[in-house]
Amino acid sequence: MKNSRLFLLSIFFVGTSVFAQEKKIKQGLQGHTNQNKFKQLKDELATPNSQRTASGAPGINYTQQKVDYVMDIVLDDENKRISGKETIVYHNNSKDELAYLWVQLDQNIRAKDSKTPDIQPSKIPSRMPVKSFNRSFPETPFDGGFNITSVTNIDNSSLSHTINQTMMRINLPEPLAAGKTFSFKINWWYNINNHREIGGRSGYEHFTENENNNYVIAQFYPRLCVYDNVEGWQNDQFWGRSEFALEFGDYTVHITTPADHMLGATGVLLNENEVLSKKELKRLAKAKKTFDHPVLIRTQEEASKIEKSKSSDTKTWKFEAKNVRDYAFASSRKFIWDAMAVDINGKTVMAYSLYSKEANPLYGDHSTRAVAQTLKTYSKYTFEYPYHKAISVDGQMGMEYPQICFNPGRPNADGTYSDRTKYRMIKVTIHEVGHNFFPMIVNSDERQWTWMDEGLNSYVEMLAELAYDKNFPITRGYPKNIIKYMNGDQSMIAPIMTKGDNVYSFGSNAYGKPATALWILRETIMGHELFDHAFRTYSQRWMFKHPTPADFFRTMEDASGIDLDWFWRGWFYTTDVTDIGIKNVKKYHTKTKDNEVFFIEDTTKGLSFGEEKDPNSKFHYEITYNKPGGLVMPIIVYYTYKDETKERKVYPAQIWRFNDKEVTKVFSSSKEITKISIDPYQETADVDTSNNSWPKENKNKFDKFKNKIKG
Repeated sequence: MKNSRLFLLSIFFVGTSVFAQEKKIKQGLQGHTNQNKFKQLKDELATPNSQRTASGAPGINYTQQKVDYVMDIVLDDENKRISGKETIVYHNNSKDELAYLWVQLDQNIRAKDSKTPDIQPSKIPSRMPVKSFNRSFPETPFDGGFNITSVTNIDNSSLSHTINQTMMRINLPEPLAAGKTFSFKINWWYNINNHREIGGRSGYEHFTENENNNYVIAQFYPRLCVYDNVEGWQNDQFWGRSEFALEFGDYTVHITTPADHMLGATGVLLNENEVLSKKELKRLAKAKKTFDHPVLIRTQEEASKIEKSKSSDTKTWKFEAKNVRDYAFASSRKFIWDAMAVDINGKTVMAYSLYSKEANPLYGDHSTRAVAQTLKTYSKYTFEYPYHKAISVDGQMGMEYPQICFNPGRPNADGTYSDRTKYRMIKVTIHEVGHNFFPMIVNSDERQWTWMDEGLNSYVEMLAELAYDKNFPITRGYPKNIIKYMNGDQSMIAPIMTKGDNVYSFGSNAYGKPATALWILRETIMGHELFDHAFRTYSQRWMFKHPTPADFFRTMEDASGIDLDWFWRGWFYTTDVTDIGIKNVKKYHTKTKDNEVFFIEDTTKGLSFGEEKDPNSKFHYEITYNKPGGLVMPIIVYYTYKDETKERKVYPAQIWRFNDKEVTKVFSSSKEITKISIDPYQETADVDTSNNSWPKENKNKFDKFKNKIKG
């Protein structure tokens, strides 16, 4: 009986022990994955290889394709139509054998059978402007899209091809071996869209006075897709938003226009003497030696006279462009043309502007000067501008191409313009000219990673704007300007690392937030010297190459010696926000007794425990910081002393590595502190400043209103 009782007791205790162990496991010992905010990005980034190294630099086996074009283009002003013939030479520099080539047909988003309108949700509003109504519900839909009249081998024999919306597959007669080239021809035409009425990234603007058109022409020719070791063929459909991925190559382009048109285009003009007047040639020669102000090549008086009568003759402009990734041009009999020389470390680069009288004097006052400032600033922070010119065109949109861009902004009818109009025009001009660097030279995949060109460009744009005018009203890039977006409805926010076509708030996500991230890195986390060196290293490593996000992230760390994985993870891979506050503050004094130091908490009633304060004691503050926001960021603290002096202390972001919710730090001082503030100058995009002060500030409604207006 006794043994049975002992057996039962042993079973009870063992069972109880097992139950307790299971309960302990369930309560506190369950496994979990590494959710630490400082976890390295190795799982997210592609594995380094001989083409793309772990340092972020191109590897010894890095390759990229090359595509050369010879084109004859005719601009039919009467019918508003483009027709063209091109011979394409495709260089397979990869190690792969290619069974086919992919060609982009971007104009097909305006074809009658385009799927682009079908993917856009739509509702009927109670009312809308007439212009918007006509665009949404046209009486006669625009008949756009490429009309491919022939695709042939170099000997003019038919070449098999398949068109899939905005993409065309060239079915090669036999696989193209590594290191070999393939040449073929395409002939086409299409109707040019009125971009002011139906939209588009290129097209024409019609002026009823004298019945003239300004043409800003791009995506006008079938262009080869990128083939690389990251995506294979980048043949994602073009839906209209996410832009382009293109190969570098050499272009020979002949453009036939009405004889009285003024034209600007990518490349070196080979026949100046044939298309420019003697007077224009003389002025151009002067401009090439003038570095302090624009020189008029064709004046407003001359352009106004020309636009009143239309020539029935034509002329052909001949250009050659080396090592560019795309081609565009602008043409009109209305264009005024001014120019000035820009000194880029001893090399002369020309800054040009083409604009109609409707854009003057705004363009005459600022356009070419803004081009010049952009070239100087970007060359300082990235690499010396390698091309011979950059053109700003009064195109009334914001689009960029190698050596030429189309920009908005016009004065009132009486020639006056507001600061708002002026700064917007300068801002867009700097931004679009800046795209010569990103992505026209640092050639990222815009279709996949919009932020790699728009975000990086928006950051350097800020530096150029401040160089142009130290009081420039920067609207995008400062941390305080992104708070409203980051603190918005999370269901309508996507991480930066999202394909552009799928982003909710395109401008904030692809332009503003990445620009802000880089600004914070430079101003708050890395410092100017380390950031500028790393950013310049990235830019120069990937000139005329195809970088990926991993190449950028790795290079910034490699060239600076700073582990930034926590920053990329938070800012680029999540939609977390910054919110750091002061949870609690305790004040202490010390007393020495028996060779030991005692910390005694000061209370509002005086000294604790009836102890006398050590006359040599410092002030000691135990401060608990909490972090309601998901982003880990440095804690930027300002201490205000009783004598009204201030001290700044920055705790690195790594202070949160063991506790992502709160952390306690002791701060000692010989002076008494009256106020503690976190990030009072809005360096980190903190979305809630109500918890940023000790003692807590109780602002009334009027103070909150004033701060809102000030912000």
